[in-house]
Amino acid sequence: MAQIKEKEYKNNFDLKLWKKYLSFLKPYKKEIFSLIMIMVFVGAIDATFPYLSKYAIDNFVIKGTYKGFYKFILFYLILIIFQTINVYLLIAIAGKVDMGLCHDIRKSAFEKLQTLSFSFFDNTQTGYLMSRLTSDVSKLGDTLAWGIVDMVWGVSIMTFILIYLLTLNIKLALFIILAIPVLFVISIYFQKRILKQYRIVRKLNSQITGSFNEAIMGAKTSKILSTENMHISEFKLETSEMKNAAIKAAILSSIYMPIVISLGSISTAIILVVGGKYTYMNLISFGTLAAFISYSIQFFEPVRELARVTAELISAQAAAERVIDLINTEPEIKDEGKLEDFKIQGDIVFENVSFKYKEGEKVLENFNLQVKKGQTIALVGETGSGKTAIVNLICRFYEPTEGRIFIDGVDYRDIPLKILHSSLGYVLQTPHLFSGTVADNIRYGKLDATMDEIIEAAKLVNAHDFIMGLEKGYNTEVGEGGSKLSIGQRQLISLARAVISNPSIFILDEATSSVDAHTEHIIQDAIQRVLKGRTSFVIAHRLSTVRNADRILVIEGGKIIEDGNHETLLKKKGYYYTLYKNMLTEESQRIEY
Repeated sequence: MAQIKEKEYKNNFDLKLWKKYLSFLKPYKKEIFSLIMIMVFVGAIDATFPYLSKYAIDNFVIKGTYKGFYKFILFYLILIIFQTINVYLLIAIAGKVDMGLCHDIRKSAFEKLQTLSFSFFDNTQTGYLMSRLTSDVSKLGDTLAWGIVDMVWGVSIMTFILIYLLTLNIKLALFIILAIPVLFVISIYFQKRILKQYRIVRKLNSQITGSFNEAIMGAKTSKILSTENMHISEFKLETSEMKNAAIKAAILSSIYMPIVISLGSISTAIILVVGGKYTYMNLISFGTLAAFISYSIQFFEPVRELARVTAELISAQAAAERVIDLINTEPEIKDEGKLEDFKIQGDIVFENVSFKYKEGEKVLENFNLQVKKGQTIALVGETGSGKTAIVNLICRFYEPTEGRIFIDGVDYRDIPLKILHSSLGYVLQTPHLFSGTVADNIRYGKLDATMDEIIEAAKLVNAHDFIMGLEKGYNTEVGEGGSKLSIGQRQLISLARAVISNPSIFILDEATSSVDAHTEHIIQDAIQRVLKGRTSFVIAHRLSTVRNADRILVIEGGKIIEDGNHETLLKKKGYYYTLYKNMLTEESQRIEY
């Protein structure tokens, strides 16, 4: 299975990255502020309970009296009720922030995907993108929303505990305070190593998601070729790599956490020894010693939580890098067109155009072409000769690396992409339909189309009769990718979808190569009506399409080697003549078969 090529990221905690990510929290300022205030109250109350125990021991247990005891119990209950309300609110608000963040990030990433150029999708697997938009985003939302809760609570309770400790006894408090810089140094040491391993885990997770997607999409092919065992072996290897990387990350975390716990236990032991001595010498009360023991245990619980949140943030940075990288990806095709009222007629000129894909050799070099409005241009030639590159450049799915393209006398970079693409009708060799009804799929060509317009478009391309023969007519579900329809039916629907917006320029890329002779005749009849009066480019191997073109361009090595209509090129007895004879033989054999 194909491996995903990923860029490498920094090894250190990236503050700039998190600043970009935290910008997604702006719509939730009120919720974040409320959450912080609630967690401060939660931390303050949690830190107060041991102090109340100290008060109870010194004033009720040691003195053996119940004076003021019931007021004390009432105050204690009020704190518990208040804390219960706080916990309910923090869960509700943090949950809202978590889900809101995931929604906003996915929305932003999906919107970005709609703007990216073809070249991005040429080099990025679908499974990799799915991994970013699902598991990576979920990881980020959970870490940030609940990380805020745990971090604010941790800092809050530690602050109040330190205040209580310093109030009770400064010398004993120092035994706890001195452990903090040690923990800080240990955290810095471990963070780089944990981050490195979690980057590997997230990278392998993307690859596995991509393999899942590839295996599902190619399941039928795998069964036909009997390659299931090979795919299982490859997938097993990938999952084993991820398992080993995850185990290494877990081991590092499992070493980190016990060190934090051990430091807390050592501090508690020291306080027990020294505090016991102070109590024996009457320097502190029994209640104070009990409070210190409780605080020494309680103090390191938020430290452990902060250590855990730090580890989670380190882990989440690997996910954040990928998501932010996607959101910050700039499309190669910049929409800087300012001719907002421009209406495309269909005159097209290639002026010294050269083109190469991001990775690969030049496809076109010093290519020149003039096409008049309403002409039908057939592009013929061997695979890889540059036919598809020409039509993709016309559509501005890619841009020339050198030279310029003019539409109606205007450099087409000055035409807004929305205007250019809305003036195009593009039908692929293998049409893609979206899940939904037949009517929905035709309407994709013109989102505000009425039902009458949909039916008119279907009639124009000879699709109306077969659609009415379906179980629910235009309301029939087409299935995922149009799986419930034949290839010919999908092709007719894609034609209707392309023509419903009345485009000025029409592109047909092998539109009849995958259908039977009867369906081809229906489609060809529809094509002739659709192309009338429109500038059109037809990539085809079938004779019927080629013969009817106004001009036939024979492309070889990214250059036009022959140009003329069908009769003219046959008389030349050149490349097209030979190609035509081969096509004629192939079609005769196909019809006989």
